[in-house]
Amino acid sequence: MSYLLVVMLLSIRSLLLLCLLISTLLAGAASAEDSAINGADNAWVLISSALVLIMIPGVGLFYGGMVRKKNAISTIIFSFAVMGIISLQWILYGYTLVFGKDIGGLIGGLDFLGLAGVGMGVKEGLTIPSLTFMIFQAMFAIITVSLITGSYVERIKFSSFLVFSLAWATLVYDPVAHWVWGGGWLQQMGALDFAGGIVVHITAGVSAMAVAMVIGVRKGFGTDPMEPHNIPTTVIGAALLWFGWFGFNAGSALAANGIAANAFVTTNTSAAAAATTWMLLSWRQRAPSALGMVTGAVAGLAAITPAAGYVTPLAAIPIGIVAAIVGYYAIVLIRGSARVDDSLDVLACHGIGSTWGVLATGIFATIGATGLLSGNSHQVMVQLLAIAVTWVYSFIVTFGLARVIDAVMGLRVREDEESVGLDISQHGEGAYM
Repeated sequence: MSYLLVVMLLSIRSLLLLCLLISTLLAGAASAEDSAINGADNAWVLISSALVLIMIPGVGLFYGGMVRKKNAISTIIFSFAVMGIISLQWILYGYTLVFGKDIGGLIGGLDFLGLAGVGMGVKEGLTIPSLTFMIFQAMFAIITVSLITGSYVERIKFSSFLVFSLAWATLVYDPVAHWVWGGGWLQQMGALDFAGGIVVHITAGVSAMAVAMVIGVRKGFGTDPMEPHNIPTTVIGAALLWFGWFGFNAGSALAANGIAANAFVTTNTSAAAAATTWMLLSWRQRAPSALGMVTGAVAGLAAITPAAGYVTPLAAIPIGIVAAIVGYYAIVLIRGSARVDDSLDVLACHGIGSTWGVLATGIFATIGATGLLSGNSHQVMVQLLAIAVTWVYSFIVTFGLARVIDAVMGLRVREDEESVGLDISQHGEGAYM
């Protein structure tokens, strides 16, 4: 009995020593892995992810104030719904389609399906965990889909909106993001897009125009008054966008470093220049419009997005000024058409503004890359190619997708539902009841 007790005690002791040895080895491995993670970089990118997240309801408020009051809830809730469905899409398969192993320069493989292999360890080539990089990129996918909603507000079926958003993220956003950021063919050619001018704003702006063409104009468009019902709400939304955009652009440095600081300053500078320019343009026509000022700021933010980490703060001034000018007159031109109803000017602010921004990157780049003014005319040609391909691909795929959904389930609410408003007809709630 005593012999068995001794053997048992020795076995337990051996087992404890073995467990201690294993835990020590694992702790050592974890420590080695953790040592490659920079705490400041990780904290900054996580904070930036949260900043981009707050932009998404900011889009809802920005858009929500510009529609008629019978469609306020419907418009705002689009952004919240996108936060749900695209977050899930990104985790399940969106992330791997963008950042999985490159397949022919066109799409990512299924290496990270369901976030397989994406954990707390350091992301290769960076100083942050893979999960931090993943969630930061998720916010870009979400807000891109949210931006498009401004083109079809006040007339789309909520069920069709959900199907369109999920399909669009898969067929348009994921491939283009892979081309530019995931090791695809545009990245291999040297296209510059610091924080999403091509990936986010051109795809959203051009796609907005395509779906607006399919769904048709709002009932009474061109004849009935369709004035914004709550401009203060729009101003609040714009303020959230300006605030969150610091995470959008400066966070894209993926480190707490000088590039992040530069992107932060250029972002603010371009927005300021564009808002001031738009104010002066609207003042010249009639009065210094509050709606115009905040719209100008958003156009300036969209324009600096591809350039933020590549250009100096002084270069951000002409980028913002030109963004306001082209955006302002693009709205005048588009609204002059009775056949296209891009309800909240997504193409003009985001598509046109960022098209200029992508081109401007090829002109003004001096940090980490060189542009035309530094003697590199080739960069302008690469930027123009990226712009052209993204415009064509986004428009064709979105137009086809919208036509298919319209044929299968219908994009648009019934005429009586549109008349009563989407708040009541689609959600059974009123914003001001």
